[in-house]
Amino acid sequence: MESGLGSNRNERHWIFKDDSWFSQFRNGSNPWMARYAYALIFLVSNLLAWAVRDYGHNAFPEMEKLKNCQGGRGCLGAEGVLRVSLGCFAFYFVMFLSTAGNSRMYNCRDSWHSGWWSAKIGLWIALTVTSFLVPTFIVQIYGEIAHFGAGVFLLVQLVSVISFITWLNDCCQSEKTAERCHIHVMLLATAAYIICIFGIIMMYIWYAPEPSCLLNIFFITWTLVLLQLMTSASLHPKINSGFLTPGLMGLYVVFICWCAIRSEPAGESCNRKAEASNKTDWLTIISFIVALLAMVIATFSTGIDSQCFQFSKKEARTEDAVPYGYGFFHFVFATGAMYFAMLLIGWNTHHTIKRWTIDVGWTSTWVRIVNEWLAVCVYLWMLVAPVILKWRQTSESA
Repeated sequence: MESGLGSNRNERHWIFKDDSWFSQFRNGSNPWMARYAYALIFLVSNLLAWAVRDYGHNAFPEMEKLKNCQGGRGCLGAEGVLRVSLGCFAFYFVMFLSTAGNSRMYNCRDSWHSGWWSAKIGLWIALTVTSFLVPTFIVQIYGEIAHFGAGVFLLVQLVSVISFITWLNDCCQSEKTAERCHIHVMLLATAAYIICIFGIIMMYIWYAPEPSCLLNIFFITWTLVLLQLMTSASLHPKINSGFLTPGLMGLYVVFICWCAIRSEPAGESCNRKAEASNKTDWLTIISFIVALLAMVIATFSTGIDSQCFQFSKKEARTEDAVPYGYGFFHFVFATGAMYFAMLLIGWNTHHTIKRWTIDVGWTSTWVRIVNEWLAVCVYLWMLVAPVILKWRQTSESA
């Protein structure tokens, strides 16, 4: 029995080492290739949810005859988005339950994650179809839960971004690269601050053209204050993290602030850019496609970053260790399914959203703003926590 398992492991190891990418994907031996297949399934679910929302009544008239669709109201529009999201969530949650805790390659759970694509695509289609057959009240309950799940996704993404920024700063300040990367770090930090200031000035011009635009003025000004606060904390003598991390974090929070104000409903007098998007043109369509692809890429990149949530001491990698956490990967995609539903319905299950728009509405605006403030709080805590911990250890020893 053990010899059979050993020969199977050796065979899969040989395939992983020597075969082409297509052969590795077909034989289920390359988990790196599997990531792209899962991302493609996620993208197709996003597109299906958008099609149900914007063109469901014309493209899927048969759905109106289903018992649970209530003449189309229960399966199209915002509720149709939730049903597609429910099917996508169920698929990735099943994958999460079946792969969580697996730390070794060349076993049955690794094979299930990296292969068996016919079975998994069939499972995804079956769960998506089933989501249109469940009663409306279950979909409504899922819609309420999805608010929480989408918030979890934003938190995980936030921690992943901050971890990447701190990792990049640590690499640049290490003894091996500090001298060589000094000029590059200064140029990158300077460019980041210039872009931040330029972005803030442009937001004042575009979104606060009049003194009466108090809310937008508050959002933009507070973002500038947060940028100064992060810089001051990073340059404190007891922290001394330099200019790079607050500069990159500044880019992140300025971008979130811009997205938040862009999410304000069209027709607001202080949002000229939103007023320009009242009619659907090629720029609106391109913006929608870019936002959709950005969401898929963000989910994909966050899903493979499980190491930023390993709080225990890291052990040396073995040859047969998995390249990334399978369970965490599918968990991120499961919460991402909830997140794309919230974006497509504007975080409001009773909100009517225009065609070719994404993440529009006052609820979306405040979710973005709170996410920006939370990002700064997490970043400041990651700066201050080591100093506080060191101070407490010194006090206890004294």
